[in-house]
Amino acid sequence: MGQRTLARPAAGLCVGLVVYASLYPFTGWRTQGGEFLAFLWAPWPRYWTGFDVLSNLLGYMPLGFFLAVAVLRTAGPTWQWVGACALPALLSLCLEALQVYLPSRVPSNVDWLLNSAGGGVGVLLALAMNRLGLLDRWQRLRSHWFVPEAHGALLLLALWPVALLYPVAVPFGLGQVLASVEAWLVDAAAQAGLAHWLPAVERTLLPLSPAKEALAVALSLLVPCLLGYAVLVGVFRRMVHLCCLVVLGTGVSAFSSAMTFGPAHAWVWFTPKVFAGLALGFVLGLGAVLLTRRACAVWMLLVLVAVLALLNQAPPLPYMAETLEVWSQGRFIRFHGLTQWIGWFWPFAVLWHGIGQATRRSAPGGFDHTTQA
Repeated sequence: MGQRTLARPAAGLCVGLVVYASLYPFTGWRTQGGEFLAFLWAPWPRYWTGFDVLSNLLGYMPLGFFLAVAVLRTAGPTWQWVGACALPALLSLCLEALQVYLPSRVPSNVDWLLNSAGGGVGVLLALAMNRLGLLDRWQRLRSHWFVPEAHGALLLLALWPVALLYPVAVPFGLGQVLASVEAWLVDAAAQAGLAHWLPAVERTLLPLSPAKEALAVALSLLVPCLLGYAVLVGVFRRMVHLCCLVVLGTGVSAFSSAMTFGPAHAWVWFTPKVFAGLALGFVLGLGAVLLTRRACAVWMLLVLVAVLALLNQAPPLPYMAETLEVWSQGRFIRFHGLTQWIGWFWPFAVLWHGIGQATRRSAPGGFDHTTQA
């Protein structure tokens, strides 16, 4: 097969997300008595909400869907189909059983049934889409728009709007981790009695100047832009990709602001300097449409290093702690801080991917040549 399927890494990502959401906060493990699987025959919960049902059902649908697509793409034998159908139910059973040892989590037979049903619905959805020819259409569309090795970049691009859901100090600015890493190291050293080993470092983070903030916004937009350029075929498709990034990133940022500060403040982040940064990023993106795919990967690495250095000079969002107390108590509590982790690690995953793209050997006739219109 000429193209590697995106379904396998997507299924692996779904497993990781489900494990994180099910076992968070990963602390306080202890034996609470009772049987390991006693929740299976316990009475059904007396209190539940429609959102609980929907989230448990939808949470496992992507896993079942991508597992089924992976089997379809590889024309796997019958045992792989059995695994695709059974894995979501088995995974949910294991995670619900492990919740017995987490005082902050409550295992539930209803949750297990809904998770299993969600995985089964995902498998059926994949089969239905395959029967209707929708998966083949997507494959043809992907072949028409992207190079064969685009699966990694597509997965990262799909995670980009998810990472933007968590409030950030600079719009579009992902990877502001230095202050959090320093605080974690200080806390870990204090708990281990090694605080005196750490140097006494006093850092005062001053707000970025308007010019630096606009530049940070522009470079932050340019990173996913170049990530897509490195796997897209044709100038026109690159321009469509750039326009979609601007619209999607702006919409997700407004949604995040509405969830953080309230609907009336959805656009409080969209200041003149942010607008200037978006305009600059758009112009820089237009200027890069004629670069070769390897050049896009190399420039993406340089831009990413520059924007990470710039963002980690900025202080946290003002009143972040207070606003996140409100934000985290809403329905986004289901994410258990997952979007923050994605926002922290997304740039470094892109960095790893970009190094591979920039140093890989070129396919005959393709990677180092200027893209065709």
